[in-house]
Amino acid sequence: MMKKALFAVAFSAFAGAALAAPVSYSVDPTHTVAQYEVRHLGFSVQTGVFTKTAGNVVLDTEAKKGAVDITIDTNSLQTYLAARDTHLKSKDFFNVAQFPTITFKSTDLKFAGDKLAAVNGNLTILGVTKPVTLTVTNFGGGKNPMSGQETYGANAETTIKRSDFGMKTFLPAIADDVTLKVSIEAVKAQ
Repeated sequence: MMKKALFAVAFSAFAGAALAAPVSYSVDPTHTVAQYEVRHLGFSVQTGVFTKTAGNVVLDTEAKKGAVDITIDTNSLQTYLAARDTHLKSKDFFNVAQFPTITFKSTDLKFAGDKLAAVNGNLTILGVTKPVTLTVTNFGGGKNPMSGQETYGANAETTIKRSDFGMKTFLPAIADDVTLKVSIEAVKAQ
């Protein structure tokens, strides 16, 4: 009888673990935004915002694994000054005609306990791909109280050298170091 009880407990634990699986989430474009910050002439930090994003997130919170795949529409860049937006979209900077997207594809997710702490992956800008680590500054998930859908959200950032991606216009007047930030929400795929 004791062996049967132990077997039942062991089987239940194994079955529960087997049922825990990666869950796919679709990026919510209305609550996801990417932005950059760069020093201008040593005087101020200027910001640009990309308003159109798409992508998928896969999370297995039990196994502490997953994947992130984000695409940013470079033509959606806004600095709230039309002439500057036009210049930033030109060949001098983002060259949106030739490179309409920036992509990030994760290679590894790092957890600290139950919280996502970092995402390692490959960032592609202007057709150049480099490894980066996004530091996660905020992470949470649960049932969205408005929609009722299972949702995860995070804020993450990293600093790159724009020259590493071939963007060298006005160096060093416009700094080489650029901070990239993303605020993301993703909803469980139906």
